[in-house]
Amino acid sequence: MLFTPTLRDPSLFITKGYINGEWLSTSSTEETFDVINPSNGTVIAKIPEMGARDVSSASQSAESAFNSWRDISPKQRGKIVRKWADLMLANAGDLGMILTLENGKPYAEAKGEIAFAAGYLEFYAGEAERQYGDIIPAANTRNRQFAIKQPIGPVACLVPWNFPAAMITRKAGAAIAAGCTVVLKPAGETPLTALALAYLGEQAGIPKGVLNVVTSLRRLQEVGLALCEDPILRKLSFTGSTSVGKLLMQQCANSLKKLSMELGGELAVYYFRRLRRGCGRRGVDRGQSTQFRTDMRVRESHLRAARDRREGGASSRGKIPGVENGDGFEEGVVVGPLTIARGVTKAQAHVEDALSKGAKLLHGGKPIEGSGNFFEPTVLTDMTEQMLSHDEEIFAPVAALYPFDTEAEVIALANKSDVGLGSYICTRDSARIWRVAEKLDTGMVGVNTGVIAGGELPFGGVKHSGFGTEGGRWGVEEFTVTKAIIVAVPDA
Repeated sequence: MLFTPTLRDPSLFITKGYINGEWLSTSSTEETFDVINPSNGTVIAKIPEMGARDVSSASQSAESAFNSWRDISPKQRGKIVRKWADLMLANAGDLGMILTLENGKPYAEAKGEIAFAAGYLEFYAGEAERQYGDIIPAANTRNRQFAIKQPIGPVACLVPWNFPAAMITRKAGAAIAAGCTVVLKPAGETPLTALALAYLGEQAGIPKGVLNVVTSLRRLQEVGLALCEDPILRKLSFTGSTSVGKLLMQQCANSLKKLSMELGGELAVYYFRRLRRGCGRRGVDRGQSTQFRTDMRVRESHLRAARDRREGGASSRGKIPGVENGDGFEEGVVVGPLTIARGVTKAQAHVEDALSKGAKLLHGGKPIEGSGNFFEPTVLTDMTEQMLSHDEEIFAPVAALYPFDTEAEVIALANKSDVGLGSYICTRDSARIWRVAEKLDTGMVGVNTGVIAGGELPFGGVKHSGFGTEGGRWGVEEFTVTKAIIVAVPDA
């Protein structure tokens, strides 16, 4: 085991940056920042606050390692990535504890994320050998023409705090499998998971300089600008808000980096069938995931019926049955704290805005007093397009139910949005599945399922939700360039 079962002892965390295969207890700034347990507000670790000079050191390290790493056979790269996945699974319990402590999600869910994250590495391990080229028939019969794929070079990966393990393996795992080297910038709120994964990568045989981790919380603008402007880094992959994504695109202009942007836009659910018990719970227990939308579009007739039942109706404004708040290590908890404190303020503002404009509160609706970042699991109905939550991600345990009447209305409502990450459809009508799925202007559609992401699947949106694809063979191809080779074969 990587750590002991007493992992909740802060002295057991890895609290150093990682550059060129060296664990650094200090940074160029000689500053540190605190990692906070969102369940109780306590400091669980102090991490080096890195700056632009550290980014430069990391990129130079990645450049030095690139030529040798790209020349390793794809089969060998795949073996290393697969061993990395195996070590993650072998240490899933301990990694889950780290994740719960710094992110707040329930422990069972955190362990699930570790398995989910390892799944990306498992797929990419095989995909390393499947980066095929093409033989191209030539107009000039004396030529032989080929197109091959090669790693783009050293890359930067910026990952968010809501999936601190899966976003690393989805990005950095694909880059490393493709033959690239990586400068990884984890979210300042959740660096411990990233450092633990880097340690396991080292144990799996990732050579020094292939994976570098730059940690920062307060110097985000300085570090982000340095990553964007560094001429060594040939690509930047970012997951985060649309506004930050646009800024990073501007900052990358002079270095002409290839970009992948997974930006704002949670996923809306369109219920064409009767609401089942538990749908309210499903809407709030993943409030900080862009993979499940807190917006639910429900047929007006079904919504009226749901109001009469205890779980979905106005008969109870207290807790949602079966949805327990609390520390992620407590038994039965399905909703942990919000990872960042300002998330509570934002959730309250969204709820108050909706109520002031005519929404009805069925459950919850306010912060939970105490030392942690807790907000009551909340269900709102009678939502309209004029409310703040229609245009902004709530990113909190708040399920917002919007009524609709017709299929055409659903499609029009969905497609007028500026964002287009994904959608879910719940229906028994097989013809409707195809009509609606094909007309929705989103990058992904789930039909009668809540799972639309996995190692083998493409993940990405359209419009202001970004561009580029993560996951599957497409995710590895994002870290490659296509080279044409034309060989003259003259007559004997």
